[in-house]
Amino acid sequence: MELLVASAIGILTAAGLYLVMRLRTFPVILGVSLLTYAVNVFLFASGRLVVGAPPILRDGVSTYTDPLPQALVLTAIVISFGMTAVVVMIALGAYLGSNDDRIDDPVPMDEVIPEDPS
Repeated sequence: MELLVASAIGILTAAGLYLVMRLRTFPVILGVSLLTYAVNVFLFASGRLVVGAPPILRDGVSTYTDPLPQALVLTAIVISFGMTAVVVMIALGAYLGSNDDRIDDPVPMDEVIPEDPS
């Protein structure tokens, strides 16, 4: 179980980093979303991976699941949703302003200052 969760976190992180390094707006937004999912799974797994254990203490139950990571993940989901909405609106505004969704802003060749050969 731990190997599966660790692999999922690694794959989500690798895919998110790959998409963040792209030069288009939409893959960057997807990459940031995948990174937030990876962090959420990591936070959720930090509360011990126990199947069928109650999230609160009861009489006679020796194993329980820590409720704090669950609360942190719920908060992180709400924050990441809001952050994604803001980033999408910024990207949409940039696209409508320049009719291009490229992230880099290359300098035109006529504005490049030639280096001094001496």
